[in-house]
Amino acid sequence: MKSSMRAGNSFAFLFHDINELEHSNQVNLPRVTVVMPLKGFGEHNLHNWRSQITSLYGGPLEFLFVVESTEDPAYHAVSCLIPEFKDAVDVRVIVAGLSTTCSQKIHNQLFGAEKMHKDSKYVLFLDDDVRLHPGSIGALTAEMEKNPEIFIQTGYPLDLPSGSLGSYCIYEYHMPCSMGFATGGKTFFLWGGCMMMHADDFRYDRYGVVSGLRDGGYSDDMTLAAIAGAHKRLITSPPVAVFPHPLASDLSFSRYWNYLRKQTFVLESYTTKVNWIMNRALFSSHCYLSWGFVAPYFMAMTHVAAALRIYIRGYAHEETIFVSNGLLLVTCLAVCTFTELFSMWNLTRIEVQLCNMLSPEAPRLSLASYNWVLVFIAMLVDNFLYPISALRSHFSQSINWSGIRYHLKNGKISKIERSKDKGPIYTDLGGKHLYGKKGAPPRASLLGSLAKSLAQWRQPKKFDG
Repeated sequence: MKSSMRAGNSFAFLFHDINELEHSNQVNLPRVTVVMPLKGFGEHNLHNWRSQITSLYGGPLEFLFVVESTEDPAYHAVSCLIPEFKDAVDVRVIVAGLSTTCSQKIHNQLFGAEKMHKDSKYVLFLDDDVRLHPGSIGALTAEMEKNPEIFIQTGYPLDLPSGSLGSYCIYEYHMPCSMGFATGGKTFFLWGGCMMMHADDFRYDRYGVVSGLRDGGYSDDMTLAAIAGAHKRLITSPPVAVFPHPLASDLSFSRYWNYLRKQTFVLESYTTKVNWIMNRALFSSHCYLSWGFVAPYFMAMTHVAAALRIYIRGYAHEETIFVSNGLLLVTCLAVCTFTELFSMWNLTRIEVQLCNMLSPEAPRLSLASYNWVLVFIAMLVDNFLYPISALRSHFSQSINWSGIRYHLKNGKISKIERSKDKGPIYTDLGGKHLYGKKGAPPRASLLGSLAKSLAQWRQPKKFDG
């Protein structure tokens, strides 16, 4: 991108070759349907939705916001937003109803795929907390056009911590996703927040995509990754598919724990025997590596405590040889820790720089807001809690996701329970209100939040740069 800009291409954030902006090229771009399953409404949603709707993709494009019911706070928020783009963008909000055989998110996705335009060549599934760049849809589509063998195009989040320990734990948890960029774009795992696929795969249920998701599917990305692996299909990620992912300003540690529980619960769902074996291998290796990461720090604390005790009591030099060897190991651990933190800092720096280049009109992201002491603490906390969460998920076989409790049997959803009184009233990462009229918070609070968000969007200093 920098080379293209130096060559005089001011639109390098859209196309490396400026000739691709010619009308003759744009008029032949395929139709794309963007499906966004929604649940609740929070502080970042309006900004994220605007970034999705205002794409600079030059081909035919439609946006489908999918909610489970008109009582969902997201329904009222989107209904207020759509009139602003009615004449410029093909955007609709549709009601999918309640899921009965799969997770609500998957149900909304499949319902949106059913309602997509008959001429759509590709369908792009986005989470409502994804902040797109102006050229993201075009970049994903271009890769699909170059290589028709691609089964799924995906991207990964760049978490923007809000300052709490919980938000830094989320940031640390998502960092390994970036490994997908180290394999030349080819990967075996994907992020459910951004998935572009061939529309005909859903129209004709190729490879069992629809049936695999619909019949007991809990996790969209893990299910599709398993299908891709079983049928030797290609999953790729273009190097520009990094999306800012702002976390809620009030993201508490308990909400982080709920999120971690949902993530580890994913390993309890599976589609085939091979998929079950893969999940068990991931379960075992992740637990081993997580506690293997934390254990040396407990050992280091023991060595340091012993060294202090010897120093205070004034033992003879001959009696301190063993402790000296321990302190040498502590020094090695400190060097490894610094190297890891530096690597995370450097990777985050590159991703922040890339996001700023891909969205030149957006507020600038900065590394200055990252607290690297909290990042280190988050690494210890996250790796210590992961095995505990995984074991609890394994023995419970049920999880509460946005007020809905799912029960698994043989790797698939067997029972769904809905109760507003027993579940959370906010989502974990975005802090979105889950209920409207009949739940909490009350409608007046929702409208006040919506009005505040609209007012903030119109402030040029904050959002228009």
